[in-house]
Amino acid sequence: MDLIRVAVIAVLVAIVASLGVALYHLATDRGESKKLVQSLTVRIALSVVLFLLLMLAWRLGLIHPHGLAR
Repeated sequence: MDLIRVAVIAVLVAIVASLGVALYHLATDRGESKKLVQSLTVRIALSVVLFLLLMLAWRLGLIHPHGLAR
């Protein structure tokens, strides 16, 4: 498996884990802490990192868009 594929999958798993942590804090904290906001901020940061990783990989020629099949 390519290194870029592993990196993308790892970032996607981290994004989903961050969403799970946010859901847990939403259900249990009752608004007493800022852990929900922190975990959602981490998710946004990971999403930006994923976007930049994909753009960098495309620019370096590691991945290629294939378009829509006709």
